[in-house]
Amino acid sequence: MDGILTGTCSWTDPALVSSGWYPRGRRDAEGRLRHYADRFPLVEVDSTYYGMPSARNSRLWAERTPDGFRFDVKAFSLLTGHPTRPAALPADLRPALARHGGTRRTPADPAFLDEVWHRFAAALGPLRDAGRMGAVLFQLPPWAQPGPRTRAFVEECRARTRGWRVAVEFRHPGWWAEGGRADTAALLGGLGMAAVAVDTAAGLPGSLTPDVPVTSPALSVVRFHGRSAAWGTGGKEERFRHDYTEGELREWLPRVRALADRAAEVHVLFNNCCGDAAVRAAGTMAALLGQEPRTAAPTEAPGTAGPRPRSSGAHGNGAAGHTGCDTNSPDRRSAPATSGTGTQEASCPD
Repeated sequence: MDGILTGTCSWTDPALVSSGWYPRGRRDAEGRLRHYADRFPLVEVDSTYYGMPSARNSRLWAERTPDGFRFDVKAFSLLTGHPTRPAALPADLRPALARHGGTRRTPADPAFLDEVWHRFAAALGPLRDAGRMGAVLFQLPPWAQPGPRTRAFVEECRARTRGWRVAVEFRHPGWWAEGGRADTAALLGGLGMAAVAVDTAAGLPGSLTPDVPVTSPALSVVRFHGRSAAWGTGGKEERFRHDYTEGELREWLPRVRALADRAAEVHVLFNNCCGDAAVRAAGTMAALLGQEPRTAAPTEAPGTAGPRPRSSGAHGNGAAGHTGCDTNSPDRRSAPATSGTGTQEASCPD
């Protein structure tokens, strides 16, 4: 199962940071990423959806992770057809957002989009140059239903990302419904884009099928959103709060292995944001897949080698220090801190 990489959809989730999973001495921005990368080979950067990434952060992320580590990067909200706050953009682009940013019914101005795309791609350059880039994730909104307009949008996304590995997660159930499944697979397959399979609660408004085909020989992606009963209707915190059991994860083993038989690499990512639930689930899944814990060779900042932090169980996710799903935990899906450039604060380059 060498081609299966397991990780979480954030290493900077406030609920994770406050859970105690990061040991003393590794609770600053650099220490957290190094600690995470000692234990997992993959992470998703979700802050790039809420605010434009910066080249400086990309360079730091590459420097703080070992060879072979992968960052899957979530596409900026404006580039996936979602509403975008002016503060999420660099200051010089904010005035243009109201005039040219588009709506659900009207696309953004092409010249404005060109500039946003250019800056987004340039900011990820250091990750690509360092060999740390995994895939760019396009998570389309629930109102992006099957039809010519959305198909054209997906085709445009691919045209702008030639040479990148790209994954697409459809949030409208119609894309993988029986009547449209073959057309969706043909669309993504023809564009060389990986389909994203998801785990959510079944039988709810907006529930999505977990059975998604491999559409790219290079990559398949699975994202575990949790099985909260509030998936289709609840607030942000409630939708993603879930503590996976070993039995629930075992259900996925045949699917993950089948994906690995058809794709060179499979990315398995946990998005259930409550305490340390995501890292524990990722560690359990890796163990079920027979993968060795990544705790043998911790990465140290230059000139700062010191005592190794004690692991909290296999993959750093054992019962010791376990923090369950706190119903009062903060929601990490708020926008990252921004500076005058619209990027994350340079002083906190997570």
